[in-house]
Amino acid sequence: MQFIRPFCDERQSTWCLHCTTSLSEVRTNKDHVPSKCFLKKPYPENLPTVEICAECNNGFSADENYFACVIHAVLAGSLSPDPQHHPEAAKILRHNQGIARRLNTQSEQVDLFPHELPFTVYPDYKRIERVLVKNAKGHAFYEYGEPMLESPSTVEVFPIHQLSADNRARFESSEDVGDLSAWPEVGSRMMDRVMTGRDMLGEWIVVEDGIYRYAVDQAGGLRVRMVIRDYLGAQIQWFH
Repeated sequence: MQFIRPFCDERQSTWCLHCTTSLSEVRTNKDHVPSKCFLKKPYPENLPTVEICAECNNGFSADENYFACVIHAVLAGSLSPDPQHHPEAAKILRHNQGIARRLNTQSEQVDLFPHELPFTVYPDYKRIERVLVKNAKGHAFYEYGEPMLESPSTVEVFPIHQLSADNRARFESSEDVGDLSAWPEVGSRMMDRVMTGRDMLGEWIVVEDGIYRYAVDQAGGLRVRMVIRDYLGAQIQWFH
């Protein structure tokens, strides 16, 4: 990815995006957005990062590892994938056998993958949501300079191939993309992308082709869309 220097209001960078703690009063870390658990090695250069408090950053690690197990199990179609055919998934699940066992147990958890028979998993939706919202807040701040300190209004997660044609089209494209009222703030990274097309494919910012892409827009509030491994889609929105 190309490095883009922002020229936003630096006063917006004084709080942790997740707990609102003043960053001047605590130890901080650079948090990757997208989380590296979404990506494939070797990682692209100049991955986006945002500064958050170290406590929040460390607190996301277990959920990110859990998320990696879920997505790799689903894509491999097994909790014990063949290392020759799915080396990345096999390695991750072999090192996290406790998580793999729990994913094989149906409980009160939400089934995100109801039509992936004969194989399915039963993930803890709250853990999946925490990772997605963490990344959505990071994308919003990195691209727009907007700290979304409140919880989002809606969080939607779905396998993109299960969407109807109309819903897929609505997810992939924003009807308001040409509306000047929804354009990014001058000085933001997103404005730079709009003007130059850096790392862009249409409305989407491509981090790794076929692995991870995201889009951020402000029509009707603020919306972050993500596609992970060309399989799992997410849409997180904050309404005005």
